[in-house]
Amino acid sequence: MKTVFKRIDPLRLFALALLGLPTLAVFGLGILWLWQTGNLLYWAVVMAVFGALGYGLQYWLAQRDRKLLDEIATEPNPDWSPSAEAVWQEVEKLAATCDPKDWPIEEASWILELGRRTLDTVAQSYHPQSEKPFLEINVPHALLIIEQASRDLRKEVTENIPLSDRLTIGDLLRMHRWKTKAEQIYNVYRAGRVLVNPVNALFGEIWRHLRERSFGVAQGELHRWFLRTYVRKVGYYAIDLYSGRQPVIEDAIQPAASQTAESQTDLGKAERAAVVPEEPLRILVLGRTNAGKSSLINALFGKLATATDILPDTTRAITPFVLQREGLTQALIFDTPGCDSSRYSEKQVHAAALEADLILWVSPANRPDRQAERQCLDALRIFQTTQLNRRPPPLLIVMSHIDLLRPASAWQPPYNLSDLQDNSKAASIRAALQAVATDLAVPVERVIPVCLKEGKVYNVNDALWSAILNFQDEALRVRLLRCLDAKKRAEDWVLLRRQLISTGRFLWNLPDKLGKRAGE
Repeated sequence: MKTVFKRIDPLRLFALALLGLPTLAVFGLGILWLWQTGNLLYWAVVMAVFGALGYGLQYWLAQRDRKLLDEIATEPNPDWSPSAEAVWQEVEKLAATCDPKDWPIEEASWILELGRRTLDTVAQSYHPQSEKPFLEINVPHALLIIEQASRDLRKEVTENIPLSDRLTIGDLLRMHRWKTKAEQIYNVYRAGRVLVNPVNALFGEIWRHLRERSFGVAQGELHRWFLRTYVRKVGYYAIDLYSGRQPVIEDAIQPAASQTAESQTDLGKAERAAVVPEEPLRILVLGRTNAGKSSLINALFGKLATATDILPDTTRAITPFVLQREGLTQALIFDTPGCDSSRYSEKQVHAAALEADLILWVSPANRPDRQAERQCLDALRIFQTTQLNRRPPPLLIVMSHIDLLRPASAWQPPYNLSDLQDNSKAASIRAALQAVATDLAVPVERVIPVCLKEGKVYNVNDALWSAILNFQDEALRVRLLRCLDAKKRAEDWVLLRRQLISTGRFLWNLPDKLGKRAGE
């Protein structure tokens, strides 16, 4: 306080006092007049009411601003794997604990410390056994986190904080210093006002407290939003990087939708060239022997594509076919041996399912013995739960042979399965739908009844295709994660090749460099 008075010329202070005393006298005389006329209490009530209304309005505006800030919060990537979604919940917990009092924005140290804490949270989830999980990341990835998070945070600040593109960091620091000095001078004024006019000073202090409280709420909410947005942005990119899904180099490989090496091989086996270089959807057809897997592929193509009804089981290996139809992304569809066949290899099928984006399980409606199907399907589900970095592909049950349900001689499609007054054939199909859904532990809406018999194909081009197209977006998300894994593997080889070439050049030129240095 002494430092402030030393910098102020006493004569200037006296001049200001001469200018301000008449105004202060008006306030004092006004309070005196209100007291003499008996209106002081009414004035106090009106002041209290207006003060309460002003405080309430400020509080409502702060709540409105809070909702607006919540609407622009960073959301998790819908294409993340289940393991990444679990890590995001930990990031959200950390963001929720950010208190503006603990992270003063005017001190630059909070940026590194809070960013480090966010990275620790993500790293601990991916490397729980490591003593220092934060260090389980390479230098290019660490630099990429800072680059991407800073870019997105800059955009959020520019679009949502007024004048952020005008004020410099120096301006903010100078404003903070002047704010401190102004508060010191204002405290002197408040003390003097109490001596001159105690009543007016009392009501003034009450109003100042309410005003600062209401504006403080808005300022605190903005500060809290800024801290949470920072944590979410850093956590978002840290999840991509610690999970190994963010490429270090952008020019090493093709985009995520480009064909993978596995699909290029399968397209070659199918002996049909792809129309576009985009990665095809991979549809895996599974089921028991003679359930109609090959007939289903024929029906989807609309023409003969596989051998059917020649031998009890004609499929000896997983066979790819290129499938192109309007509305569906170019696809590879795979025929497989029956799950109850001696040619069925659980390991081979699980490997194929890992590279599949959609699974069609064909189950005959006229075969109630579904224990073998359930065992194979449960084994596949257990395998999928171990793949935390992948989304399980959507599963549709194709219930075939509905023409053989009782009465077997009756076949007059179409059938309205929602009409309980329909004929006995429709009732048998409804009962079979419920039985298949229960036996295979799938929702009944994912069971599609079809007839695949030649000349009697029914419900394939309408109900089954509608179901496939409805799940196409989910299948595309599965494809994205699959392609990202393939990109990461390709990137590792590209980086290794570049590093070996660079190392070879360095070793090749090393003798010349050493010779030049020796000559100098």
